[in-house]
Amino acid sequence: MMDEAAFAELQAPAGWRVVDLVSDLHLQASDSATLALWERYLADTPADALFILGDLFEVWVGDDAANEPGSFESHCAGVLAAAARQRPIFFLHGNRDFLVGPGFAARAGLTLLAEPTVLAFAGRRWLLSHGDLLCLEDTDYLAFRAQVRSPGWQSAFLARPLAERRTVARQIRTQSEARKADPRAVWADVDSGAARDWLRRADAPVLIHGHTHRPAEHDLGDGQARWVLSDWDAAAQPPRAEVLRLTADGPQRMALSAST
Repeated sequence: MMDEAAFAELQAPAGWRVVDLVSDLHLQASDSATLALWERYLADTPADALFILGDLFEVWVGDDAANEPGSFESHCAGVLAAAARQRPIFFLHGNRDFLVGPGFAARAGLTLLAEPTVLAFAGRRWLLSHGDLLCLEDTDYLAFRAQVRSPGWQSAFLARPLAERRTVARQIRTQSEARKADPRAVWADVDSGAARDWLRRADAPVLIHGHTHRPAEHDLGDGQARWVLSDWDAAAQPPRAEVLRLTADGPQRMALSAST
């Protein structure tokens, strides 16, 4: 799963008082409600820093998509760049947007994070992850992940014409939606033993992650816990859009509404 190399660490500046964390927004051109809510949140949040723990986008086919004038990706780059001028924004890759690269990060004002990363903030250590690497029972996905994260696969895919990559992305989304609609589908969750091992290695009491779309707080014993972020869908009934806010008082879930 991962070797015993030390996890990356980020020391929060002394001036930070509020840190926001989100994941699994799955932004896409066809979901204008979630995009609008995201833009309002970015304009209004009091956070000193924002951490995006993966799957900000439903799919990412390459940084060059943001170079197309008028494209959805270009619009998102502008929105993020404006927000990044107000506060630092950190991005950790998810399973849908693992192809976000340094080009888009620079254009959007994002700082890319390693998977996982320890955040030292407010006198505590928080282990941040997308979460997919810890779903050990999802062996088919983990094999697919290993393939598409390899430099060879990514180079070959990104060498294909942009229009062709967009077509492949649409096909993958169609397959994903069909799988989600299958009542026989079984969705793996984060393995508790693996989560405890990561926390031990990170010398951190709390793991914060997304990916599973199962927001909850899990007591792992021995003072360890994992907090799961929600996904976002502003058009759902009821709408789903939540921020996990860290302060000196600890973590707090902030539910956003369509009028936020």
